[in-house]
Amino acid sequence: VQLVESGGGLVQPGGSLRLSCAASGFTFRDSAMSWARQAPGKGLEWVSGIYSDGDTYYTNFVKGRFTISRDNAKNTVYLQMNSLKPEDTAVYYCATSPILQPTPVFGSWGQGTQVTVSS
Repeated sequence: VQLVESGGGLVQPGGSLRLSCAASGFTFRDSAMSWARQAPGKGLEWVSGIYSDGDTYYTNFVKGRFTISRDNAKNTVYLQMNSLKPEDTAVYYCATSPILQPTPVFGSWGQGTQVTVSS
């Protein structure tokens, strides 16, 4: 299993970024996927997940601002992040997620991509 995130960077508050996670080594179209993040000095927190059928789930602090999607033809999952806040600053990881609800379970992880929200 290989997961490679990209799209992170420095953005001003209120700005947008789209993260991508390219997957290989497993049957992506049959796999649920998650995005999680780790802010400096804090633990890992789950952000969003998407099942193979396209059902999506979000944690409360990103609802209405972030959108998860997937392109099974490209073996890629995305996280569109709008209205970014300084507290969204973190390393963002994608992961395989056999279970999303009620508590996400994670399998393999990518290496992460840094998102910094600052003026």
